[in-house]
Amino acid sequence: MREFLCLLSFVLAAALPAQAPPAADPRLYDIADAPSVDRLREDITRLANFGTRHTLSDTTSNTRGIGAARRWIYDEFQRISQSCGGCLEVFYQRNLVLAGETSRIPNPTWVVNVVAIQRGTQDPNRIIMMSGDIDSRISDPLNSTDDSPGANDNASGMAGVLEAARVLTKYQFPGSIAYVGLSGEEQGLYGGKGLAEYAKEKEWELLGVLNNDMIGNITGVDGITDNQSFRIFSEPYYPDDVTDERKNIYRRFFGGEVDGPSRQLARYVHRQTVQYTTNLAPMLVYRLDRFGRGGHHRPFNDAGFPGIRIMETHENYTQQHQDLRTEDGIEYGDKLEHVNFPYAAKLTGVNAITLAGLAAAPPPPPLVMIGGTVEPSARLRWEAPTTQTEIAGYYVHYRLTTEPQWTHKRFVPAGKLDYTFTNLVVDNYFFGVSSVSPDGNESYVVFPTTLIPRGTR
Repeated sequence: MREFLCLLSFVLAAALPAQAPPAADPRLYDIADAPSVDRLREDITRLANFGTRHTLSDTTSNTRGIGAARRWIYDEFQRISQSCGGCLEVFYQRNLVLAGETSRIPNPTWVVNVVAIQRGTQDPNRIIMMSGDIDSRISDPLNSTDDSPGANDNASGMAGVLEAARVLTKYQFPGSIAYVGLSGEEQGLYGGKGLAEYAKEKEWELLGVLNNDMIGNITGVDGITDNQSFRIFSEPYYPDDVTDERKNIYRRFFGGEVDGPSRQLARYVHRQTVQYTTNLAPMLVYRLDRFGRGGHHRPFNDAGFPGIRIMETHENYTQQHQDLRTEDGIEYGDKLEHVNFPYAAKLTGVNAITLAGLAAAPPPPPLVMIGGTVEPSARLRWEAPTTQTEIAGYYVHYRLTTEPQWTHKRFVPAGKLDYTFTNLVVDNYFFGVSSVSPDGNESYVVFPTTLIPRGTR
């Protein structure tokens, strides 16, 4: 009888659906609050005190110019690495921009990025990146000698990268995290272009880029002071998709105009912020960048990598790209007194929980398929990602087509690669799939890009 009861118990247990992972990873609450206001103040001050960090400025001085700034950043990454037992690979990545490629680089110039990689324990080639810009400028984009402190644009973003590295190197993750200082942004996004090419060359599995450009200002030209919101810019799909006839036909008939990889990465940042922070409202902006302007995530999008921009909600244009001066009672220039360091710490925390969540999660499914035309139910099928990271299972998501966020999800245990929403008509909803780890960390959602082959269920 005992043997029969044990067997019955085993059969019943096997028949029950696998339990979904926990809804939150407790570590991320601590990580969100960990960035230090004092350290950010010190780092932003240090960067501003290099006088100018213009891409064409002095590279030999130890106290002034972009050369001194990037060497200090390199050394700071090395100091962080020493405190975690050598857990960072720190290196320069450089590319030569020739004269004539752009009017903003009149002479051949080495554009030098500083990179530090915290390798994952299971998938070291799978990388999520946070970047900030090293360089600064004033009114004349060719003026490389006059003072250009660039306190908010973009010492704030660069300091955020350093602080995120200090916080996250106290932990280990299955996937890798890259902390990056990019140069040449003000001259034409050349640092990003060079590193995107390098990432393709080295065959990085680059999950996405969090470009932080101005994360320290809370009082805008619109007269609003706000330290409780921030913007996340993302474009709907990769530029090359525009010329891909198959993708265009699929998008026209099946939707997905706002569901490309960068847009899903933006939604992920939004979800992490709502889950793990307090008094901070993320604002999704459905644009590549601010109207008519650009940032250093764009070259990665151009290369086929997801990339978004994280920044303050209210900009003050009198402090951006301005000669230091006072006119008609208005003080122009990007100086330290305009940076709100607690706000920069909040946005650094947003980056840290995004990096940690994606580095801890399995990679997203490489392909998601959908079916259900003229059927009473919607069907999803997907491919399992190639990974050494443990997968607890998958979430299948759905939302009304006009909803900005995924509103519903169902858990599917590992080993099963399909799901049918019974009596949920495919016409009325958008669907997607994400991977999830046993500790509850979830990848971003992947939107279906093809139909389930005919004749299969």
